[in-house]
Amino acid sequence: MSRVMIIGAGGVGNVVAKKCAQNDSVFTEVLLASRTVSKCDRIVAEIREHFPQSQTQFTTAAVDADNVPELAALIRSFGPELVINVALPYQDLTIMDACLETGVHYLDTANYEPRDVAKFEYSWQWAYRERFEQAGLMALLGCGFDPGATNVFTAYHAKHHFSEIRYLDIVDCNNGSHGKAFATNFNPEINIREITANGRYWENGQWVETAPLEISQDIYYPNVATRKSFVLYHEELESLVINFPTIQRARFWMTFGEQYIKYLSVLESVGMTSIEPINFRGEEIAPIEFLKAVLPAPESLAADYTGKTCIGVQARGIGKDGSELVNFVYNICDHAEAYREVQAQAISYTTGVPAMIGAMLMLQGEWMKPGVYNVEEFDPDPFIAAMNVWGLPVDELAGIELVRD
Repeated sequence: MSRVMIIGAGGVGNVVAKKCAQNDSVFTEVLLASRTVSKCDRIVAEIREHFPQSQTQFTTAAVDADNVPELAALIRSFGPELVINVALPYQDLTIMDACLETGVHYLDTANYEPRDVAKFEYSWQWAYRERFEQAGLMALLGCGFDPGATNVFTAYHAKHHFSEIRYLDIVDCNNGSHGKAFATNFNPEINIREITANGRYWENGQWVETAPLEISQDIYYPNVATRKSFVLYHEELESLVINFPTIQRARFWMTFGEQYIKYLSVLESVGMTSIEPINFRGEEIAPIEFLKAVLPAPESLAADYTGKTCIGVQARGIGKDGSELVNFVYNICDHAEAYREVQAQAISYTTGVPAMIGAMLMLQGEWMKPGVYNVEEFDPDPFIAAMNVWGLPVDELAGIELVRD
């Protein structure tokens, strides 16, 4: 019996809202807010059409997530227990500030990233720990899939299989097709900044930097495909190597097709992926912002998406019995099935469902203590049990090394 506020009405916000509607015994009242209120209204209309039996009461509002006083005023007027932030990563800190000002718990799916620097790390949000503790409030960071479920999978490995995790490989395969010449599966601005940045991985107590997409190998994704996968830097690595200090090496891998890389290389070479503003007809605009405006919106890809995703975590190390062990925990999600259920593609689905689950566990008190936390700092079992209930079934593959040295 809880009241929550969701900020953000893109592809992920759509999934979070609809999964809250399905879980109406927990989420009794939801305010869906975004800069563009018409997007919120469309989602609520679809909820009423596709989930007519849901008892969750929805309202919508316009809000500027960059404006702390405006955010705080809306939070006070609605009175939620928890704010679910699925807006842009640029807005994490303003929303956290508004939650502190109004005495409300906080959850997001991606860590803070400044607009003017292509850099993302948890330091800005970890700096809020003492303030949230003193306020008796909880902030849960990175509760999507990667980060989010991948952190849970790592904690599950540590709890059930390993006395020491020594090598960790997070793998993310989208073996789907949307029929577009070039499009990104989530916010184009964030997606392209992430891919064109230098890669990084953790090895022997330090970060090793690579050129963008420098390291690759073919990886078999069970029941999906064998795909060429590339090492990127991803935020969950930062917290996992701290919370699991036996890890000697941690890497993050993601698949990209040849056509995607070709288009991206051309765009980068002509300056269209730059975040540095240029003067165009008397106005300052970053080329990547213009590129975002002309690319298909990620949520528009959903209706024609086919294929599956496979995201998982391979751990190698010393098992509970003292012997060497390799184990893979993963989920497979079907784009077409996600669309049939919540009118979204699988990338949005795999991010939105864990956000709803994390919010549910916080509201039910299973994951609740004052402070700022990453997902792996809590018991993974109730989260994985909920994934199996709410549309993201979890599987394991033991004894087979999918990612090689």
